[in-house]
Order: sequence, then structure tokens, then C-alpha cells
Amino acid sequence: MTEHNGHGYDAIFVGCGVIGLASAWRAARAGARVCVLERDRPAAGATGVAAGMLAPVGEASWGEESLLALNQESLRCWPDFAADLEADAESAIEFAVRGALHVAVDRDEAEELRRRYELHRSLGLDSEWLRGKDCRALEPGLATAIRGGAHVAGEASVDPRRLVAALLTALDQLRVEVGSGAEVVGAERDGEVWRVRTGDGGEHEARVLVLSAGCWSGQAGWVPEESRPPIRPVKGEILTLRGPADEPVCERIVAGERVYMVPRADGRLIVGATVEERGFDTTVTAGGVHELLREAYRLIPEIAELELAEAGAGPRPGTPDNAPLIGWSATEGLLIAAGHYRNGILQAPITADSVAALLAGEAPPVDLEPFSPLRFVGLRTEPALEA
Repeated sequence: MTEHNGHGYDAIFVGCGVIGLASAWRAARAGARVCVLERDRPAAGATGVAAGMLAPVGEASWGEESLLALNQESLRCWPDFAADLEADAESAIEFAVRGALHVAVDRDEAEELRRRYELHRSLGLDSEWLRGKDCRALEPGLATAIRGGAHVAGEASVDPRRLVAALLTALDQLRVEVGSGAEVVGAERDGEVWRVRTGDGGEHEARVLVLSAGCWSGQAGWVPEESRPPIRPVKGEILTLRGPADEPVCERIVAGERVYMVPRADGRLIVGATVEERGFDTTVTAGGVHELLREAYRLIPEIAELELAEAGAGPRPGTPDNAPLIGWSATEGLLIAAGHYRNGILQAPITADSVAALLAGEAPPVDLEPFSPLRFVGLRTEPALEA
């Protein structure tokens, strides 16, 4: 890495969700001098309302082979990533390979799920078709109406809140500055150095800026227009239910056509998530809560007995092709790691390792060409907010 004076950094990360935090941690671990600047507080966006489902097979869709490969590779990275982080932070993040059961309640849902299962098989994915009674043998709490399901034994989950807390602790151990309430309001390239100004009056210098601001990345007025990513907010509402830890309503991730449920070791059950084009609106609505509870009840009637502990909403960072942007932009010294949409938690390890490698001048662990920010150069973006 390039040597700087006491006020300079190798890289400044703009955005403090899981992608910015994980990438900064991996980069600092590799010897880079970094800091993280956040407009609000850590995990204020999509990360703060994520379910923590690590399910590349469940997310597989037609025509998205490159995205599926990225998701699978990131899941393979998760055990080592979790072990390293738990060792650095000296705290657990509840990473667990629980498996997932994707189920159908009626004939139409079963036909669609069967199509997805055939896609799984055609792609060589580890997925097993089960009859309804065999689904209930795995998860006795399932409704008797369940027609069939696809069991994916290798899918996993993590607690995003524990994950963020551990990342913040690990960064603190590495003496990495994490600035909350430090919105970047200006950034100019001066030779080989970026000069950055924040709304709280701070000034910073770095060789590289890493744009990792989630759905706000497309609204960053300081990013040159040719490099501003076409990332938009996609609203999602999510619920937390709570029951006895020793009597969970399900052991695995259970997913239907319009809902998924992720169990936690302490008895919580995360139920998500709606998908709405509502801009930056984060209102929790009665309709959203009703939809999630209705769909969850269709799969596991026993959820009606659980405590409704929390309801939240947040904006996911969506892109035109549902794939993230990871790599160098059209602007010198500006690296982008954003637009992870529904898979930010899943894709955090592979993104972090890739960003750390790029900052060190090394080849990333995977081919990033399908996810290059350059694929969107010239595409019209939404007007940036005034800085």
C-alpha cells in the first residue's frame, strides 16, 4: 500500500452497512489504512432489517447464472469468514447451516415450485423434491395443506445484528475509525488523492474512495455523473415474532411463494419480506404486516401463538439486472461495492475479499466482469440529491 501522512488513508469507505463494514474489515486485516464514513448510523439501511438468510439455491432464477455462481461462492466463503470474525470480535454471530425447505400450499404454487426445482436440477444444485407428508416429517409444524417442497440442506443463516456488532468490534480492535453522522458532501480528486468533506465539518484524504452506501449510492451527488450507479431503493417490510427457544415452530428456514421464515436460536422467528417500489419510504404498514402474517400462517399455523415482537421496514439497493456492482468505476480511484439488493448479507464475504484484493492491487478471488460498474456507464440514472 502507498504510504500516507498521519491524516491520509489508503481507502475511505462511504457507507456503513454490512458491505462497507465487511470490506473495510477485510482490507484493514490485510494491512490497509482505512476509515468508514456513514451519513446516519451503522446498519441504518437494508442491513438493519435483513433476515440473514444465506440461500443461493432458493434465490436461483432463470438467466442469472453468473449471479448464482457469485452467491454460491460467497456461501462457500461464509464458514471461514464467520470463524475469522468471531475470533477477531470474540463474539458469536449465529452463523448456522440450518437447511431450507421451500414449500407449496396449493396446486398452482406446487407447479411453480416444481419448475424451480427442475431449474435447480438442471444447474446441478443440491435440491431434493419432497412430497407434502415428507415435508411435514422434516418440519412437523407445517400446515397439512402443504402439497410438496424442495429441501436444500446446505442453505444457512446468520443474525445480521450480531454480525454488525461483531464487525464494529473487529474494526475497533484494528483501530479503524467508523464515523456516524458523517455524510460525505463533497469529494474532489487532486492528483492521486481524494479530498473528502463531510457534513459535520470533517475533512479526509485517501488514495481510493469505496462507494458502499447501499441504496443511497445512486443518490450521491459527489460522485461524477458517468460513475453514479443506477441503484434505487426497493422497500421491504419484515417482522420479528418470538416464542420459546426450546420449542421453535421450525428448525429450518421455511419459505413459500410470498414469505420466508428464519428461526433464531433464542426463539425469535424472522418473517419477511414485502417487495415494493416505494422509494425511500420506510413506513411499517398494516397491509404489509397483514400480508406477512397471512402468508406465514398458511405455511405454519402455529405462528399465530407467537408474540409479535417487532416490525420494521428498510430500502434494499436494487439494480436494473438484480446483480451487485463490485469493482472500479469509470472515475479514477473510485471503487464501487453496492447494489446487492436482496443478497447483501449472503454476498458480504465474497464482496469484502474482492474489495480487499483490488485495494491491494491483487486479482480478486472471482471473476468480477459480470458485476463491473462499467456495465452501466451511459445508462440514465435518477437525479442526485443536492449535497
